[in-house]
Order: sequence, then structure tokens, then C-alpha cells
Amino acid sequence: MRAAVCPEYGPPEVVRIEERPLPTPAAGEVRVRVRAAAVNYPDVLLIAGKYQISVPPPFVPGSEFAGIVDETGDGAADLAVSDRVTGTGVYGAFASEVIVPAAGLRRIPDGVDERTAAAFGVAYGTAYRALRSAARAKSGDELIVLGAGGGVGLAAVQLAQHLGLSVTAIASSDEKLDVAASYGARNLINHRSGDVRSALRVALPDGADAVIDPVGGELSEPALRSLRRGGRFVTVGYASGVIPRIPLNLVLVKGVQITGFQFQDLAPDEFACNEEELRNLLISGQVAPHIGATFPLTDTASALRHVADGKALGKVLIDLGGD
Repeated sequence: MRAAVCPEYGPPEVVRIEERPLPTPAAGEVRVRVRAAAVNYPDVLLIAGKYQISVPPPFVPGSEFAGIVDETGDGAADLAVSDRVTGTGVYGAFASEVIVPAAGLRRIPDGVDERTAAAFGVAYGTAYRALRSAARAKSGDELIVLGAGGGVGLAAVQLAQHLGLSVTAIASSDEKLDVAASYGARNLINHRSGDVRSALRVALPDGADAVIDPVGGELSEPALRSLRRGGRFVTVGYASGVIPRIPLNLVLVKGVQITGFQFQDLAPDEFACNEEELRNLLISGQVAPHIGATFPLTDTASALRHVADGKALGKVLIDLGGD
């Protein structure tokens, strides 16, 4: 099998392609022939040795994939060879084959292709739960989305439109904002073209009800200041590479709530409800991931650099359909 390997911590360019022995699944595991894998910002951090979880090199990066079951181990009776599945993990997805616990896989619905399935899971799961469970967004709310052209940000724009929210999109280029507008964003702010706080005052004179922030850095504070009293600020990541320092007096004076979001924070019944709602949206075609760039496995380092440099429009995929 072929795999992209991180031999040592460093920039995306350290990743190289290697031939590795075909793995055999143990009890409770399956081997999946990967057809497509999504590139996420945490993959870049993991390779750099800067993620909240460390994986000793050498390792195969990649945290999100879709493919076809090739072999099952004992105790994986719920899955069979040729089943189409999608899954996530800390690492291992940027390879022609991956070994994963059967319990962590989900069948791809009929009518949904592997590329769509690979691009959908993490970004849309994060965005939907951040909106529904953390921000408690409801129809008619004013929402600010930071990084609105990236994977989670653009997913939040699409899902907010479905939920009846009015979206103010903030992104780093007019191209990203054009994409956000095509998915329903009403107000568009290029944070490289002027003062974000002033632009938000003009766009939202009465303030916003909620902020979804997958970016961090210098954008977080002006977005927080734009919340009306009682607003909710949801932090889901730091794609800027900078963890913001927030003046706590803003929380006191404005009466806002700041909350972090992680999947494990949700009660099992709420998680399952969100999962079912998302699945129905995908099957019905009401939402679909925007795949802005696709790279072959041999160009994995370039795909990671594309994401690291903030150039992603929606999701970036590694296409292994020919492997």
C-alpha cells in the first residue's frame, strides 16, 4: 500500500510518499480501501508537533476518510466486505488502506459519493453542533461567522441559511466571500481590506446574537465586541495559529457567554439527534460540502500547505480513487 508519511515534526513539506506492508485487521477492526480523505487544519498542527495531542513520528497523517471495506477482523459482524463507509481518527487516513475500529465507522448513505462523504463529516458535524447546541441559534438570529470561506466556516454559513439565520461572513479574500455569498451569507467583510470592528458596526448596528469562530487570532475580539447583550460566542478552533487573549471585562459589561465546543461535550441523546438531522440534510441534498481543491496522494504535502496557508475554499481532499 502507499501512504503519506510524516518522518519527523516540521512543515507540510516533510511529508513523503512510501510503500508500506498491507495491514491486517485485528479483532473488532476493519481494513478500509480509502477513496478520498479530507485535509483539516489539525493535520497541519499534528505534523508540526503543535497539536493538543502528540503522535510520535513516523506516522501517517490524515483524520477523515471515506472508502470501501476490504477486510474485516473477528467481531466486526456489523460490517462486510464492499460496504461503503466513512470515519475519523487522529491519524492514518492519507493512505491507500487504513485500519480502524469497526465501531467508529458509519455507512455512507445510498446516493452519496465517497468524495462528498469524506468532505462532510467533521466540518458539518462541528458547524451544526456549534450552531444548534453551543450557540443555541434560532431562526431570525444574526450570526457572525469567522473564516467563512474555510471548511468549518463555510459549513456554518450553509447550515445557518438552512436554519433561518442571517449571516455576516468574515474572510480573508473576496473570492472566499463570493463563495460564502453563494451559500446565503448576507453581509460580507474582507478583514484584510479595513477595520473589522468598524465594518461590523455598519453591517450590524444592533449587534449579533452569536459568533462561530474557527479562526481565533485578531478577529476574535472585534467579533466578540459586536455581540448584543446576552449574545453567545463559540470558539471551535484556531486556524490563524494564534490563540486570542480576550479582555474579560467585555464578558461582564456585555453579559455575553463564551463557550468552547467539542463533540464529547454533548449528551449522547443530543449528539444522536444532531447526527440524524445532519444525515437527513445530506441525503436530501439540502446541504452539500463545497470541495474547493483536490490533490492526488503524491501531492499530499501540497494539499497540507494549501490548508496551512489559508487558501482553502471549503474542503480540500486527497483523491485516492485510482489507488
